[in-house]
Amino acid sequence: MSASRGPGPQGPAPDAAVYVISVAAELTGLHPQTLRTWERLGLITPGRTGGGGRRYSGRDIDLLRQIAELTAAGIGLEGVRRVLELEHRASALAQRNAELQAELEQTREALRQALARAGARPPAAPVQPGRLPVLRPDTGSSVVVWRRDRS
Repeated sequence: MSASRGPGPQGPAPDAAVYVISVAAELTGLHPQTLRTWERLGLITPGRTGGGGRRYSGRDIDLLRQIAELTAAGIGLEGVRRVLELEHRASALAQRNAELQAELEQTREALRQALARAGARPPAAPVQPGRLPVLRPDTGSSVVVWRRDRS
């Protein structure tokens, strides 16, 4: 995919639906009927004007190019749909993983601070990635770690 565009002289924001179908077709090298077909099949969902005209964003243009590349490589439209779905899923999982990693680091830091306030010694060995440091029962202190439910 191409680099995202920002507002200003470089072009409209990536999600700004500004391109009419003829311009989108020209930018992607596709026929307007192909764009209509892909929309009908649910591969792309352009914005609409009040009068019902299609308006494509920069992200839509990138997606159209990606679909064109996949079909040119011999992947059928149902395969393209599955590829796009899996890419979307992988992106969502990567984002969720990053959120969980940040939350884990915050939890570790809270635990470190609690250990320091309790006067406990840090673990003899450095904490291995993927493992939380453990409070020893002989410290005589308790720590409660709250986790927000993000459901």
